This record gives sequence, C-alpha cells and structure tokens, in this order.
Amino acid sequence: MPTPGYHADLALFIDGAWQASDGRDTRPVVNPATGDAIADVPLATAADLDAALVAAEKGFKVWRATDVNARAAILHKAADLIRARADAIATLMTREQGKPIGEARGEVISSAQMFDWFAEEALRHYGRVLVRPTGQRSIVIQQPVGVVAALSPWNFPVYLMAKKLAPALAAGCSVICKPPEETPGCTSAILHCLEDAGLPAGVAQLVFGVPDTVSRHLIASPIVRKVSFTGSVPVGQHLLKLAADGVKRTTMELGGHAPVLIFADCDLEKTLDMVVPQKFRNAGQVCVSPTRFYVQEAIYEDFLAGFAARTAQVPVGDGLDPANRMGPLANIRRPDAIERLVDDAKAKGARTMAGGERFGDGGFFFRPTLLADVPNEADIMSNEPFGPVAVSRSFKDFDDAIEQANRLPYGLAAFAFTENGRRANLLGDAIEAGMVGINSFAISGADTPFGGVKLSGFGSEGGTEGFDSYCVTKSIHQA
Repeated sequence: MPTPGYHADLALFIDGAWQASDGRDTRPVVNPATGDAIADVPLATAADLDAALVAAEKGFKVWRATDVNARAAILHKAADLIRARADAIATLMTREQGKPIGEARGEVISSAQMFDWFAEEALRHYGRVLVRPTGQRSIVIQQPVGVVAALSPWNFPVYLMAKKLAPALAAGCSVICKPPEETPGCTSAILHCLEDAGLPAGVAQLVFGVPDTVSRHLIASPIVRKVSFTGSVPVGQHLLKLAADGVKRTTMELGGHAPVLIFADCDLEKTLDMVVPQKFRNAGQVCVSPTRFYVQEAIYEDFLAGFAARTAQVPVGDGLDPANRMGPLANIRRPDAIERLVDDAKAKGARTMAGGERFGDGGFFFRPTLLADVPNEADIMSNEPFGPVAVSRSFKDFDDAIEQANRLPYGLAAFAFTENGRRANLLGDAIEAGMVGINSFAISGADTPFGGVKLSGFGSEGGTEGFDSYCVTKSIHQA
C-alpha cells in the first residue's frame, strides 16, 4: 500500500492522457532510506507501447510543423513550472532515490536550465548557403530526426530525462520517455510540467515497464528513428545490436571508471576539500564519479590521512534530513554489490582507511569508504563500483600516471589536480576520456557536450552537439 504523504500521481502518459494502473501489472516503489514500499507504478502492456508509438508518430507531424518560436515558448514555460515546483519534485526524488534533499533540488533546477537553454538553441540553429555560380542555389538544412525513444536511469532521474527531452523537443522531435521504475513520481512531475506548459498531445509520452521488454518493443518499431540511452556498458551494447537492425541513430552515454590524478604540486588541502564531497555525492552513484585516485608518491600518505579524516565526518542518513550529506544507495541490489567489491579488494591486499561496511537496521546504507594500496588485480580497479567507495594507489611520474589513467577500456570522465600549467595542457591531451576536468569537477552543463570514448559510448548530450544528434542533415540543390 502507498505510504501516506506520498503525493506522486503514478500513471502512464500516452497521447495527452494519464492512464493509471487499472488492468495493468504494477511494481512497488521503495524508499531506499527505509526499505518500505511507498507506492505502485503501472507497467505498460504491449498495447500501451503500440498506442505510444502511434501517438508519437502523430505528435511528430504536429510538433515539427509548429513554429519554432511557439516551441521555444512552451519549453521556457515548462522550465518556469519546474522551478516553481522544485521543492515538491525534489521531495519526491529523495523519497524514491535517496539522495540528500539539497542535491535533489539542485538536480531539478539544473533540469529547468536544460529546457531554457535548448529553447534558445532552437532559435539559433542555422543552416548554411554554399557558394555556387549565378542562378544556382545550394543550401544545407537540418531537420528533426523523428520519433525518439529516450531511455534514462535512476541515479539522476529528472536531469538525465530532461537532458534527452529538452534537445529532442527543441529540434522538433516527438519522444517516448522510458524512465526508471524506481523513480516514477519525480519523472512524472516533469511530464506534468510539459503538459501544463501547453505541449500538444502525442509529442511526449511516458511509459514504465520491464526494461528489456519495453526497449525491444520500441526499438523494433520502424516509427522510432532515434534511441538515446544512458546506462551500463552491457545494456548499451545490447541496445546497439537492436538498433542496428533498423539502422537507427543512437546516442550512448555508458559507464566509466573515472581516474583522478593528484600531483605533488597541487594545493593538497584545497584538493581534498573538493574531491571528498564530490566522491560521495549521490552516494557515489554518478557516472563521472571520481573513483580511481592515483596520487604522486611524495604526498600519498598525507593525501590518505586527509581523505580518511574528511570521509569519517560525512553525515549519512535519510536524505530528507538536511543535515545529512549522503543518503542510502538507490536499491536493495547496491549494498551487496559494493560489499563484494570491497571484500575482494581487502582480500587482495587493500588497506581500509575509512568505512568499508554497510550499516543500519533499515534502508540500503553503506559507509563512505576509502581503500588504499588497491592492486590492479582487485575487481574494483577494473569494474566501476557505482557507490561510495574511493580506491587509491601511488604513482611515480607523469608517464606512470597516464598509463594507469588510460589502462581501462572506458573513457567517460577523468580529473587531474596540478598547479603546473604546462602539465595541465599535457594532461588534457594525453588522457583518454570524453571529458577532462583539471582542478575542477565542473564538466557538465546545458551548453557542454557530455559523452565518452571507447566502451563509454559515443555521441554527446548537451551543447550544440546534443542538439545536432536529434537532427538529420539535408542538402538542397537548385539550378
């Protein structure tokens, strides 16, 4: 039974109408801070998915023909509504996902900024005229790709859905959103804002369901022309195979295992004050979370001592308590997965400097953890923990650091701290990652391309690159 006080309106949204659980299977929504079920989310049937496809096809014809100024105005209005409802949406997110309420509210505000920025980008997305002999004209234009299947995860449920919705709608596409079943209330709230902003029926749909069933059904349809996915490498590889049959355009933002290179000339205290809060943001459940800390030998032990002391002071508990700086892990599977990785590392020689264990009688909590001297043979050095665990090793020189940073087949984000300007330039060139932060973790924004290399995916979300990914290029020649 739903928990009293949980005000999410859980339903599917298809062709401008909200459809509740009547006659549909449901799945419980669990508060990760307590482990208690707080609501039930309806799961789409095959008929629901077919209806969503038909509605999206119809909606695309309407939306692409809508004046760009009208489209931009609706997106701006949605952004205003998201900001006005930020506290309520953030509370839903914390109850469903667990992150501290301050982080949840920040995510909601960032999502509103995404709609505002792409509303303006729609107005300044130009084509070009080619030089031709007198009497001839050749132009290049971009048009919306069509119906988009947007598949987003639970770690940033509102922001990552908005990161797909905003550019797709700005470009003139219609969208079928499939957000995570763990966080249906906060994601539904964004669709309510779009509906209240005047988005025409059929332009955006919201469906929940068994992920593999939904993705297979949508990607198999010729109506869907673009797939945007954020999630794990194995699932991304599976979806790419499905999309290949229909030669569908894809954007894949997949997993990483972000290295952090700490050089001896950095401002150590300032660096520690930055890296520790960033590591435990959203309980480490961040695709660009700093995780593999490589520290130059001269400051390695000082770094460990400072990191461990700060880690022990991170207040952990229910994210609805504003005093807490880290909440629970998002679901019942995560503590077991983290515990296995930590135990394996310790068995292979890692030192536990802080944390290293789960705690609490209810909820899915794991203590903020720092492991030192972790050998490359440990599973956690090759497999992203996606949790509140930092692993560390020392390095000798620049070449050693780069070798360790680039060791894995992933390349989403990487970070480095140094006060040497020449070294900073060399690091930006040498590190194999789609995004590199030097003395900074600010690598994501509405105007910034966000994406990885190697197994971390391809294509970008955000920026003009993200807008372009929802368009097809057409050249028109007239004699």
